[in-house]
Amino acid sequence: MSKTSPQFLFDFGSPNAYLSHEAIPAIERRIGVTFAYVPVLLGGIFKATNNKSPAETLAGVKNKREFHALETERFVRRFAVQPYVWNPFFPVNTLNLMRAAIAAQFEGVFERYVDAAFHHMWREPKKMDDPEVAIEALTGSGLDGARLLARAQDADVKAKLIENTQSAVERGAFGSPTFFVGNEMFFGKEQLRDVEELISGS
Repeated sequence: MSKTSPQFLFDFGSPNAYLSHEAIPAIERRIGVTFAYVPVLLGGIFKATNNKSPAETLAGVKNKREFHALETERFVRRFAVQPYVWNPFFPVNTLNLMRAAIAAQFEGVFERYVDAAFHHMWREPKKMDDPEVAIEALTGSGLDGARLLARAQDADVKAKLIENTQSAVERGAFGSPTFFVGNEMFFGKEQLRDVEELISGS
């Protein structure tokens, strides 16, 4: 039986999506599959599902934020990934970054773009919703930042991001990172283990 390629629904605004992105290559090598990356707009998902960011949902809840930090430490150790550096400009409006991800797909530079955008959000964090900052960062990573952000404003790019986001909600998504293996949905970086187990057993 052929193994099903898992989908990774992501938004650059999620530090947990960044950690998932860092963990995925080793999983791909272990189980012999390639994850299909699907750009979605987290703000659009939140609006459609009445969800809120962890920064809001954890605020003022005793012990919950501390547990999430512990969970992240465990994930970093288990998957041997680089921890994120908190972005001092958070929350960053990722609308143009996510549109540019679609543009990068259309332009054939998607993988390089995803690496660069995550890097400039969560390893060397910058105010990536400032167009000039984003263009300079992406260009410094060997991409045509100005071209990608200009292409991000085209109607076909905008429509594709809306389609991806609406489809994610229809399939059950309420946040990022979300993974699908066929019709099986998994939410959160911790469930990457379950994704790996499911595919390994298929």
